[in-house]
Amino acid sequence: MMKKRILLFLTAFGMLGALTGCSGAAPGSTPGGSSSSENVREQASAKDEDHAEYTIGICQLVQHEDLDAATNGFEDALKEALGNDVEFDVQNAQNDSYNCSVIINGFVSNKVDLIMANGTPALQAAAAGTDTIPIMGTCVTDYAQALNLEDFDGVVGGNISGTSDVSPLDQQADAVKELFPDEKQVGLLYCSAESNSKGQAEEMEQYLAEMGYECTDYTFSDSNDLAAVVTKAAENSDLIYIPTDNTVGANSGIVKNICLEKKVPVFTGSETICQGCGAATLCLDAYELGYRTGEMAAEVLTGKEDISKMPIENAPHFTKKYNPEMCKALGIEVPEDYEALDE
Repeated sequence: MMKKRILLFLTAFGMLGALTGCSGAAPGSTPGGSSSSENVREQASAKDEDHAEYTIGICQLVQHEDLDAATNGFEDALKEALGNDVEFDVQNAQNDSYNCSVIINGFVSNKVDLIMANGTPALQAAAAGTDTIPIMGTCVTDYAQALNLEDFDGVVGGNISGTSDVSPLDQQADAVKELFPDEKQVGLLYCSAESNSKGQAEEMEQYLAEMGYECTDYTFSDSNDLAAVVTKAAENSDLIYIPTDNTVGANSGIVKNICLEKKVPVFTGSETICQGCGAATLCLDAYELGYRTGEMAAEVLTGKEDISKMPIENAPHFTKKYNPEMCKALGIEVPEDYEALDE
């Protein structure tokens, strides 16, 4: 009986050795007879079938109506151009430049095919994070200021291009003249710490001066001295102009209360600021801006365009808009071609 059990054991052991003998014969092979390199290729092939051809990392500075719309437009344009061949990794930096850097570094580690930077700090983080992965910026006011470019001719070069959210300042000046032809003194209000705001104000001053306005700068370093500077500007100006300025945007209620009390209208370079304290503005469509950025990204991904040669583009269309509350309180008559801002 014992001999029979030993015989059965040896027989089973021999069969097991026959089944597994091949796997132990050659280094780097896998059970079943295929080499490990072949197995990796098979896994990669299966992975490719499950994943899109292009992965896009989107770093959005903060959740905001305009930035959200730009991201949506960007995604829609790429889906239309590439269909199921594109997938997105959308991350929000919660209005923190450090978070932008962390997000970008993650995209670089994951070897995404393209980065969309939504907002100036996101663009700056992307530019610092990689010089090889294509970067498309959007909702960025001034690329030259943001990236410290000298002799900027509209083309960033390298691996960066995109779209700007600044509305044409000459058209803004025309709108100021249309709405306020009789005012003489214009106060230019902006944060001195924001280089984008300063550049816009300087250019706007040139246009307004050519139209006969006398312009005076009223700058503040941060929100702590905003109220005092606005009060001084309102006391010495017939009209206040505010460019795209994040500090004012976050504290527009201060500007509104002071200017309403002083009966001084405000023209803004931003729809968001106009909603808070302005009488009128020249607006772009953020979704449309993002959509155009997506079209540019598709051209880069498919090899139709060289990103190093792509000029920065502005929004294709702008709309004159007014703030009904402010205009009514200040007795401003608005031309028929102006649209009311959504309340």
